[in-house]
Amino acid sequence: MDTVRAAFRDECVRLEGVLRGLDAADLDRPTPCPPWAVRDLLAHVRTGAGRLVGMLAAPAPERAEVDAAGYFGAAKFAPDVDRDRIDGARREARELPGVPEVAEGFARAWRAADAAVAAEPPGRVVRTRHGDAMALTEFLRTRVVEVGVHGLDLADALDRRPWLTPTAATVVADLLADDGSRSRRGGRRAELESSDGAPPDGLGWDALTLVRKATGRVPLTDAERAVLDRTGFRWLSFGG
Repeated sequence: MDTVRAAFRDECVRLEGVLRGLDAADLDRPTPCPPWAVRDLLAHVRTGAGRLVGMLAAPAPERAEVDAAGYFGAAKFAPDVDRDRIDGARREARELPGVPEVAEGFARAWRAADAAVAAEPPGRVVRTRHGDAMALTEFLRTRVVEVGVHGLDLADALDRRPWLTPTAATVVADLLADDGSRSRRGGRRAELESSDGAPPDGLGWDALTLVRKATGRVPLTDAERAVLDRTGFRWLSFGG
């Protein structure tokens, strides 16, 4: 929990700083997540970062059934779910018309979530809006993915260098490079074990490159695809 919470805090602090330096025109820029503009994507990230507040206020399930790797799957990206996500973000964006409101809204959301996490015992289990029962630490991993990976999209939209923090890069890379073994192990053991977040030898990727390649933000080259095919490496299902 300490490692994952530090990654969440670091990435949110970095994004909050970026938001406070935006101007009004930046909010209307297109993003790599069409049909969202920057303001829509930020509304989505704000909601995702603050989601734990409501989850922790609800009764805890008896046991975890899904870990962070298992949370990302085809059902999360079904057409009806995706449509609700897209439309919901656009509605919420209209409630935060300017840069100060966007920055303050995100700051309040992630800080409230962080405070709620700090008040809970390490073994707390939560239920997601999709119905998954997850260990709190595992769900917080998914929040690091949301803020970190969409931060790459925002950096692209704003013509800035990626600002993915080292702590968040490690957590996200570890999860995205999972070949499914953690989710198959399941239960309490899945909370204690993780991969080293490394792709197969021969690719020479750092953590940032791994995250960008694994999430489709940067396409694989033919040589990279050949290495992955040869080793039988399988990405975590994310965004598809």
